[in-house]
Amino acid sequence: MVDATTVERTLDFPSLVQALDEAFRTGREVPLRHHHPIPQPAGRDAILLLMPAWSRGGAVGIKIVTVYPDNGRRGLPAVIGTYLLLDGATGAPRAVIDGSMLTVRRTAAASALAASRLARADAHRLVMVGTGALAPHLVRAHAAVRPIREVLVWGRRREAAAALAATLAAEGFDARPAGGLAEAVRGADIVSCATLANEPLVQGEWLSPGCHLDLVGGFTPTMREADDEAVRRARIFVDTREGALHEAGDLVQPIAAGILSAEDVVGDLFDLARGTVPGREHPDEITYFKSVGTALEDLAAAELVVQRL
Repeated sequence: MVDATTVERTLDFPSLVQALDEAFRTGREVPLRHHHPIPQPAGRDAILLLMPAWSRGGAVGIKIVTVYPDNGRRGLPAVIGTYLLLDGATGAPRAVIDGSMLTVRRTAAASALAASRLARADAHRLVMVGTGALAPHLVRAHAAVRPIREVLVWGRRREAAAALAATLAAEGFDARPAGGLAEAVRGADIVSCATLANEPLVQGEWLSPGCHLDLVGGFTPTMREADDEAVRRARIFVDTREGALHEAGDLVQPIAAGILSAEDVVGDLFDLARGTVPGREHPDEITYFKSVGTALEDLAAAELVVQRL
């Protein structure tokens, strides 16, 4: 049984980014996610999500996520995740791992893996858009692959941005809350977004030459963190084509409007890890990475946890 504290301590970002790089290079079997509504006698219906993955001759894993929208009334989080890792030869359980911490660590590491190929090697100024549970992990993960020194934090609530900036400053970053989002983005080397926005927050006209845009928060076709101009100006990459082109509003909406086509997506993390498409080609180009997550990342992270323990 592996709790959240142990997961965070065990999954240091340099090692986790390397593990994800290897997993995308070699591949895993990842069936479609199972999605089951669970009617509730009172209140809103719950949802059960099952996300399996396995490697040939290796481990089998499944992330089990429940979404109970009314859990706030009970003092519980609405989303609760658990990861079950099984022995690939026998099917016997090897570990039960806190799924929430596993998810934020692997999600941040996937963005860092993309940044290691797409952000400028000298990128040192990061703007963090969003102040939720994932935000500090994204900053730390990017700092594991690029020389991040200065961090500006923007959130809808300034007090939340100030609190996150103080946490990061205590870790050695030159961190402070952003005065305005437009001004912060205009001077950024990397802009990382982890919000639940349904309308674009980042405007493409704000992106400076050489900027890398990392979009993590939107995970449905109705959610949007960057506008159409960002799509027009950038070379676009995704974590997986299948997931991002079906689930990410930041791509689904521009495609539906005729602004973007699926063929305009240059590559995914499989391509970048295998070297089949180049990452950043020019210091002044704008790069754009959109992730929605994949069970491959969960499996690679869970295997690393057990290996370390």
